[in-house]
Amino acid sequence: STMKYIVITGGTVSGLGKGITISSIGRVLKSCGIRTTSIKIDPYLNVDAGTMSPFEHGEVFVLDDGGESDLDLGNYERFLDVNLTKEHNITTGKMYKSVIDKERRGDYLGKTVQVVPHITNEIMDHIERVAKVPVDETNKTADVCLVEVGGTVGDIESMVFLEALRQFQFRVGRENICFIHLSLVPTLNNSEEQKTKPTQHGVKELRSLGLSPDVIVCRASLPLLQSTREKIASFCHVASTKVLSVHDVENTYHVPLILRDQNLVQVIFDQLGFPEFRGPSDECPVPNLEAWERMAKSVDSFPSKVSIALVGKYTGLQDSYLSVLKALNHAAYAVHRNLELIYIDASELEQPGSKAWTQLKSAHAVLVPGGFGVRGVEGKILAAQYARENKVPYLGICLGMQLMVVEYARHVLGQTQAHSVEFDAETKQPVVVFMPEVDKSAMGGTMRVGSRPTSLSNFEDGEASIAKLLYGNKDSILERHRHRYEVNPDIVTSIEEAGLKFLGKDETGTRMEVAELSRTVHPFYLGCQYHPEFKSHPLTPSPPFLGFLLAATSQLDAWIDQTTSRKRQKHN
Repeated sequence: STMKYIVITGGTVSGLGKGITISSIGRVLKSCGIRTTSIKIDPYLNVDAGTMSPFEHGEVFVLDDGGESDLDLGNYERFLDVNLTKEHNITTGKMYKSVIDKERRGDYLGKTVQVVPHITNEIMDHIERVAKVPVDETNKTADVCLVEVGGTVGDIESMVFLEALRQFQFRVGRENICFIHLSLVPTLNNSEEQKTKPTQHGVKELRSLGLSPDVIVCRASLPLLQSTREKIASFCHVASTKVLSVHDVENTYHVPLILRDQNLVQVIFDQLGFPEFRGPSDECPVPNLEAWERMAKSVDSFPSKVSIALVGKYTGLQDSYLSVLKALNHAAYAVHRNLELIYIDASELEQPGSKAWTQLKSAHAVLVPGGFGVRGVEGKILAAQYARENKVPYLGICLGMQLMVVEYARHVLGQTQAHSVEFDAETKQPVVVFMPEVDKSAMGGTMRVGSRPTSLSNFEDGEASIAKLLYGNKDSILERHRHRYEVNPDIVTSIEEAGLKFLGKDETGTRMEVAELSRTVHPFYLGCQYHPEFKSHPLTPSPPFLGFLLAATSQLDAWIDQTTSRKRQKHN
């Protein structure tokens, strides 16, 4: 069947939630049995998000193929249950680089290379090609491709993409593409009046570029009034039924539900046809969002809460740990608790008796996520030591695992100089060393990044590994990595003899992937070199996060008993 496209643009201001809106549209379509894929267009000149600071751009989301992309691709994967590739993130830098490389090779046969047609053709070809890449477990091509254009209509930098999409509508046929424009409808000075002028101006700007929106989605603090809908419809050349309201909700899982309740399926089908998904009387399918609705309504409404201390460096900006936050939310829902997150700036733990220590001690469990740079490293080591000595559940991810090994070497093995060469190149007791598979001089694209296998094993005395149990007793798992440094293979034996066991390793057995203490000495002390948060989805939480929250809420023992008894019954 013909590939259909849904393109979302944003007007008035940035940060309106285009990513959540298009992911929610995709979720509703997916619940009708329509296979979806998605592409994010970022108008910046960076080739990918790998070298950008989390302070500036939020976290870098790592894909299976090692692509380092915009955090919106994380929203798509979580909402749509798909696995995207680096090709699904288009940037200005990537498009220009491709065209310049072709020009240097002589592919354009001496022609003058220009923005139109060469860059615009590159963009159109890329969208058309990537839309056909299978992204879900069926391994079939999707039925519809969602395209999000980053930035705001009217920005100089997104002009070339809008021009490419103007041409693209004729290439694929107007009946196969649906343009959705997301706009802000503000209310001023506590008055009830919803202002439509910003939307009118945004749509006017878009139409002057040759793009006419089929659907207008309005972001507002309260549901859109019928009179506001009608006003926008009459000034913006759409029917009032195609002006949809996405108002503020308790959590973003409600967005697919409010779109469904405004007949989103009918609106999209009116534009794109989708004859193969209609019923015998040409009726539209009914979205099945039951499990999703249960989750949206019960998140944050459980009778008790769990408080987690997140000890990090970028604590001023929630977006810098977005996937970790989502993974904690997914696991909290699974253990029936409301999540209370306590952000702690690691460097503040370096002052004894500081407010940060009071906060750390008030939490049920401690999480040290990945990160780069020396600031706060000693504070993170102190957090690991506190959790280990006081039997507080601890999850260390990437750097958080490396530092729990440094802490163990210092305080259990007595190697007071133990450190990571990342932070002390001259250390006499290197516990964490530079990884050999990369080039030291270049910054972008030099890491062990992307999906890699980890082999899991149990303790030598037969005690079950908590990681292996959480992953359903699999011998091998695939998780996503993003790091340059590794636990030093030379110190593994001495660390293991002292009690901290490496029960997950790469296929060569030289890279340490999972570290844990026996549950006879600590309820939950687990570190993983990979980033499990990138594969956590709302209804299927990441195993390490699930175990961490089960331990934080004293439910882990019961969960293990239940799991092992189920396994025995199956075996019998």
